[in-house]
This record gives sequence, C-alpha cells and structure tokens, in this order.
Amino acid sequence: MEHTDLQQERAVEIARDIWWVGCYLTEDSFQCHVYLIKNGNNSVLIDPGSKLTFNETLKKIESIIPFEKIRYFICHHQDPDITGAFTIIDSMVSRDDAVILSHWRTNALLKHYGLRIPLKCVEEMNWNLDLGEKKLEFVFTPYLHFAGAFVTFIESEGVLFSSDIFGGFTEGFNLFVEEISYFESIKLFHEHYMPSREILRHSLNKFKKLDLKLIAPQHGSIIPTQFIEDIISQLEGLECGIFLETKDSTDIFRLSKINRIITAFFKNILLKLNFEDIIKCLEKDIAEIFPVESIDFFLKDNTGNLLTNGIRTYYGKKLHGLKNKDIEFIGRKKRDWEIVYGGWWLIHSDRTIVIPLFTSEYGILYGYSIFTLKEKVNVGKDLSDMMKDIAIPLGIAFERELILRRAENESSRYYEQAIKDNLTGLHTRHFMEEAMQSVLKSHDRNPETNVAAIIFDIDHFKRVNDNYGHHTGDSVLKIVAGVILHNIRTEDVDVRLGGEEFAVFIVDRDKGVARKIAERVCKEIEDYKFSIPLDNISITISGGIAYRQKDEDLSSFLDRADQAMYESKDSGRNRITVYS
Repeated sequence: MEHTDLQQERAVEIARDIWWVGCYLTEDSFQCHVYLIKNGNNSVLIDPGSKLTFNETLKKIESIIPFEKIRYFICHHQDPDITGAFTIIDSMVSRDDAVILSHWRTNALLKHYGLRIPLKCVEEMNWNLDLGEKKLEFVFTPYLHFAGAFVTFIESEGVLFSSDIFGGFTEGFNLFVEEISYFESIKLFHEHYMPSREILRHSLNKFKKLDLKLIAPQHGSIIPTQFIEDIISQLEGLECGIFLETKDSTDIFRLSKINRIITAFFKNILLKLNFEDIIKCLEKDIAEIFPVESIDFFLKDNTGNLLTNGIRTYYGKKLHGLKNKDIEFIGRKKRDWEIVYGGWWLIHSDRTIVIPLFTSEYGILYGYSIFTLKEKVNVGKDLSDMMKDIAIPLGIAFERELILRRAENESSRYYEQAIKDNLTGLHTRHFMEEAMQSVLKSHDRNPETNVAAIIFDIDHFKRVNDNYGHHTGDSVLKIVAGVILHNIRTEDVDVRLGGEEFAVFIVDRDKGVARKIAERVCKEIEDYKFSIPLDNISITISGGIAYRQKDEDLSSFLDRADQAMYESKDSGRNRITVYS
C-alpha cells in the first residue's frame, strides 16, 4: 500500500491484522494515535484516546470488527488524551472478561475514573500477553515520560507500540514518515518531553535488541523499517530535559534552538583551539534567533593590558558604548558593579548590548562582551531570557581565553617546554594525558563522534642507532615527526610516546579519516629520500589504529592501538592495522 494514498478518514492496516484507528484533529500538532490488534474475540485496543476522538475511532473499529470482540485495552500511561475515552467505553463493554492492562503506577491513577472494567498490572503478567499466534511483550521504559511508562512489542510482526517515545510534532496529517528530515519533529518533542539523555538511552538500548520493522508511536507519524536505525542513532545523542534551562519560558522552539546552540558552543570550546573561530561559530548560530551582527570582547589581563577583537577604539575614548567608568570597574566585585548599574548588562543604544563578564570563582569583573545588532530591538522579557541563556557559555569561553592569554604572557616558554618534545616538536605524554581527559569526557557525552588513536613505530630503529649512532637516529626521529605533522590536521593531537614510538589522536564522525591519515604517513615515510647516510637500511614505520569505546580509559585505549601496531610488525612491517 502506498503511503501517499492513505486517508485519515478510514482505518489503515499498518501490519498484518494491526490497524490504525485514530482520529485526525485539525490544527493539533500533538496528534494521538489509537491502534487495534484484530484477534477474534481476544482483540486488543491500544491507547483508546480521548472523548474528543472516540466517536471517530469507534467507527473505524467497527469497520473492521464488532466492538464487543475487544477484550484487552492497553494503556501505556494515564494521560487523558489516551484514557479519556474510558468513560464512554466503560458503558459500552458488556463482556465479563474485558480488562484494562497497564503498569501499577498507571492503574493507581486510572482507578479514579471509577470504571467497572477491572484493571490488571502488566508486571503481574510477567510482562507479556499470549494471544495465540500473536504474543505481546511489554517492555519497561521508566521515566519516559513518567515513572511507570512501558511500551508494547509484537515479535511476529516486528511492530513496536512505543507510547511517547519516537513521538513527534506534526503539521497536518501524515500517517507514515516519508523522509529522514522528519527527525526534527521527533527531536523537538523529545528535547522538552523526556527528562534526560541517559534515561532515554536506557530504553533505546532495549529497543536495539528487538527485531523492529515498524514503530507506531502515540504522537506524530509511524516509522517504517528504513528509517528506524537512523532515528534511534540520532536519538542516542540528543540532549533532553531542556526545561531545566529555564525558570518560566514555555517556548520549546526557542529552548530547542538555545539548547542546540549551547551544546555546539561547548563542543567548539573543546575541539577548536582558535578563539576567533569559536566566536565566529557562535555569531553564526545565534543569528538564527537573534539579529547579531558581531560579538566583540574587551578584557583586561593581569598586567593591565587591554585585550580586544575587532574593536578599533581604545582606552580614553568610547568603546562601543563603554566609557572610562565602565573600564575602571574591571577588577572589582560583581556586587559593586550591580549597585552602580542595577542589572546584568548595559544597553548603550538600540543596537549595542554589553554583557559584563565575571570570574566564576570569585565574581570579579574581568571584561565585557559587546553585541552589535543588525537592527534595533526592544528590551523585553524574551531578550532578557535569551541573554541569560547565552551569558553563561560566553563567560566560560572568555574566562578560558583570558586564562590562556595570561598563561602565554607569564610562562609561554616554560609551557612549551612542558608540553613539547625538544627533539621532535611533538607533544609530550604529559600533555597527552592532560589534553585527552577533556576529549574522552566529551566522547562519553557524545559517542556518535569517533575518537581514534594511531600509534606509529619506526621499523628496525635499533639498527640505525647501533650502526650510525644516536645523532643519526635523532635525525631520523625528527624527519618522521615532521612527516606526521605534515599529514595531520590542526585539530588532531600529536604525541611522542617515547623512543621511536609516536601517537596521533583524531576526532571525526568519519571513521575512515584516521586510516587515510595513517596510510598516508606510512607511504610518505617509505618514499622519503633521506639525505643522511643509511646505506642499505630502509626507513619504514608500522602503525596500529584503535577506536575508543564509551567510558574506556586512556590506558586501555592506547593499549589496543599498541596491539594493532604489533600486529603490523608481526605481519611484515611497513603497514597499518586496525584493532579488531
């Protein structure tokens, strides 16, 4: 059956003897679906719906089977949009064996309807219902969206009645998902409705063990086989619980965008070393919800020097609305600043907003962020909420930049000695251990991005030292290090592990990037024309690649890459092996 031919006015068979019998409400982005499992006198109605839609649902049911053949009524939770119809159903059911099936936490609330139909707990049924040919498995999905939430799976047909999970907001009626871009509707729904990514992943891991062919949610559109794997994968990396980010806003569209911007901003802080690039990305993202033309900063370092970007006026003159008095407040406590200005930010014109930046530990003013706008704005609650949302990550980024600049001013030479190997110019193990901690933590939060470790080892290097001395050996080490640096990207982390062993860490969505870089380095070393006398000794390298697993520590991660490198050695050298 072609999805485009489906009409909301009639029942739709979505799988063998499984029917959609819902009702489309115009101008309702929160459509609630009802499903019927046709099974003779033991037929099942899943999430019957509300009083507003049940008359239409009843017509569709009776176009398939007489209503009295329904014995089981499954309720995945107690919300009135799926249980309100029970006040009507209760007066229609005449059979003595009819029963409502749900979790005990739901039944504790459904009893307040005062229904004649008995309530039964799915956990007391060993989480399954045998219908003969069809067997229903009830899967516990706690806290999605409430404590006793569960879903229903029919193994014979591969259909998951997923309750609120996989639900989405829709404009108009579209029973089946037709494009993967529909995930944006699912994303918006889950970001505000589900409590956290960890809780969502807990249930998604259960679903990944099922042989899913169709997902039938309560809201949005039904998900066919070809989209299931991709949608689950995207949901695993989704930040949820965005209402935690606000005290009073209910605009989930704005909150969703803010959440995406802040998440991207923190990722950029981690992955992008260039501060200017971080600010440019932030300008681009914020422009989607706020008419920002540019973001500048004005900081004072510990020597009293002014640090600016893109600002062409200096101390003693107006600086994008800043005056001498504003500048003199740098270094003073937040409380003193608020007494004078009485708020979180200064607005010197309709097109300039200045946000004070305070240290997180002591609340000392260390500078300002200046927002230049493309057009005039009215200062209202929406603007206030937005600036408060953005101010925290901005402060973190600028404080980080100030700390880095101070470190450069005070001890750049010592810092370089601490993190760079004197001979090769690659980073030291000490730097690796410090820098990789933040990368590993980020990977644990966002495992959809791959983190690869490549370990290189120069083949037969002992022969070089034994035959030509350590001076020649050092020259070979420097050349190999130079080839590695030439072939990796600015965001990759290079390390000299010790002796003739090197490492490179690569963060990328594409797993193939690490292997391409490793093979390029290997080939370039093999072809390199060494000017130093080495007679018959050929310089080659062997390499091993490992991809980090979630929650894996650095030692285990490197050990697996090392094992892969030794596989290259054992199988003939001058090659790259991926850990299996």
